[in-house]
Amino acid sequence: MKKISGIALILMMIISGITCANNKPKTMTKKNPLLQKWNTPFQVPPFSEIKPADYVPAFEKAMKAQNDNINTIVNNTDAPTFDNTIAALAYSGRLLDKVSSVFYGQLSANTNDSLQKVAEELSPKLSHHSDEISMNPGLFAKIKQVYNKKDKLKLTTEQAYLLEETYQSFVRNGANLSKDDQKILQDINKQLSSLTLKYDQNVLKETNSYRLVIDNKNDLSGLPAAVIDQAAQTAKADGLDGKWVFTTQKPSMIPFLQFADNRNLRQQIYHAYLNRANNNNEYDNKKVLTQIVNLRLKKAQLFGFDTYANYRLQNRMAKNADNVFKLLGQVWKAALPVSKREVLEMQKIIDKEGGNFKLASWDWWYYAEKIRKQKYDLDEKELSPYFKLENVRDGAFQVYHKLYGITFTPIKNIPKPHPDALAYEVKESDGSHLGVLYMDFHPRASKQGGAWQGEYQSHYVTPQGKNVSPVVTVVYNFTKPGVKTPALLNFDEVETLFHELGHAMDALFAKNTYPGNHIPSDFVELPSQMMEHWATEPQVLKMYAKNYLTGEPIPQKLIDKIHNSKFFNQGFMNVEYLAASYLDMDYHTIKTPLTVNVTDFEKDAMNKIGLIPQIEPRYRSTYFTHITGGYDAGYYSYLWAAVLDNDAFAYFKETGIFNKKTAEKFRKNILEVDGTQDPAILYRNFRGRDAIVEPLLENRGLK
Repeated sequence: MKKISGIALILMMIISGITCANNKPKTMTKKNPLLQKWNTPFQVPPFSEIKPADYVPAFEKAMKAQNDNINTIVNNTDAPTFDNTIAALAYSGRLLDKVSSVFYGQLSANTNDSLQKVAEELSPKLSHHSDEISMNPGLFAKIKQVYNKKDKLKLTTEQAYLLEETYQSFVRNGANLSKDDQKILQDINKQLSSLTLKYDQNVLKETNSYRLVIDNKNDLSGLPAAVIDQAAQTAKADGLDGKWVFTTQKPSMIPFLQFADNRNLRQQIYHAYLNRANNNNEYDNKKVLTQIVNLRLKKAQLFGFDTYANYRLQNRMAKNADNVFKLLGQVWKAALPVSKREVLEMQKIIDKEGGNFKLASWDWWYYAEKIRKQKYDLDEKELSPYFKLENVRDGAFQVYHKLYGITFTPIKNIPKPHPDALAYEVKESDGSHLGVLYMDFHPRASKQGGAWQGEYQSHYVTPQGKNVSPVVTVVYNFTKPGVKTPALLNFDEVETLFHELGHAMDALFAKNTYPGNHIPSDFVELPSQMMEHWATEPQVLKMYAKNYLTGEPIPQKLIDKIHNSKFFNQGFMNVEYLAASYLDMDYHTIKTPLTVNVTDFEKDAMNKIGLIPQIEPRYRSTYFTHITGGYDAGYYSYLWAAVLDNDAFAYFKETGIFNKKTAEKFRKNILEVDGTQDPAILYRNFRGRDAIVEPLLENRGLK
């Protein structure tokens, strides 16, 4: 997941839903580290020097600095030009970018009560600040003057794209609305900023509050030794030495669902996962989500749109909700019958074993493992010794080295966003500096769930012509090492490691001139999902998959099993993802305010598409943080990008997966210029044509 954070172009915050803001300014101090020049290696943030109390004063100062820059643009008596208006606006929030990138990076990966209070305090203020810019009549008048003569200006491709995006962004954010409607929009944005923050915090608190405590060793039957060992460590850390603790964090929960023989306990932990923020307590998100979707509808209707989805999709590749539903339906039609066949296969095993029950959702992982072993002679336990975290990481590094010649050098004496994080200098093949990469691998209470990539500094070129190097972070929630074993990843985690590094390379290779991020969410997943393909290539597996005990590379018979099982569980994986995508779109295609309970709305939405009872949506209504984190009416983006990445990787397969000419073509036409041109054009420049859906269907066994 590409974490949409920072305020590269402050207006993006309102569109994406990541807004923050307001309270009385606090006394400035001359030594606020967020406001000083960072004399650190590669000018990374001095994380350990920054205290929660530093953020509000720094944000206040940064917003004032941007306002001063905006006033300079508006009060300039010279005729508006691209440089004195559009470029000046892009550069206007550099200090705000600097402060916000640190704050939101820490809020998601190393949060605490103090930071969450700061976020609540800042939320309305940043929302107001963003609105003041996007609804500034003098500023928009100047932007419009430049825009109206765009055909007469001799702009570069990047400049023309920035001009178009800037103008359309102001329109989407209310510049053309009446004064009365602008006031309504400001109130909506203020409420949304607070509600989306509350929603995310509720999910984190609910996730951290649940523990499945086991004190009977018999209840551990079926679990691998490494999983039991990790559960014992978790229990010890919780002051429950001698017991075993499992959580709803996926590295803890998924192995339990896969291997635990105790069906009742599988049901218990899965229900706890499904019902996060849906327990009628202080962290319940049902009313919060209702308010969010209704406010979004009201916002869309202010702009003359019938649904929020159509408002939100204007500047994405999909363009409108009909195109999204068309793609979802095409894959749903192929995937649902496959999932039903999988149910029948599992039910046969249950019946053969004498189980007197029908397959339920909490049984799926357990019986899918039996299918994998029975049908493909492949056992997850057989694979895990070959996926030591450090080996997988180094294998991904080798892939990038073979493709692009870049190297990853560990950095020891450098500030880090968390003590657990690792830091690397990424260098070009000639040894020149490309950027800094942080990697943060394991779950903790201060970290949101899932995996994402973010930036503490994005690439751009200063007005003086100096390249600013990116500082990038990838954050995971992988299985922790045990007392006697290293961190051994499951195959989903292996692909996730490659995925987030794909996002990181997109940021590290960037050659954009101006600050800001203008990559649509349905294109942003292309570089990340592309990299997942390399993870399973036999040539690549031999590079990194080594037994952690013997050092022996993965045997060919296991590689063959992996490839023979490439269509394993595809019905489930596609259907649970598509169900969540439909749910997201249904919330954002309502045309009248939502009045029913979101639980009932969700049930109706799933019944409408014919979701089978043995599969739950990948994300349910009360913990669907993608749709409060920039992927609102956008969770479909992974599928849209999957059409692109499968088609693009087919090109690599045709020319060779390490063909340097193809890699260079992908770098020059996609990675370096992502966000500086229309993404459809970028893809055509790489592939020579538009993407086709057939490679996706073939690679997922759905054709």
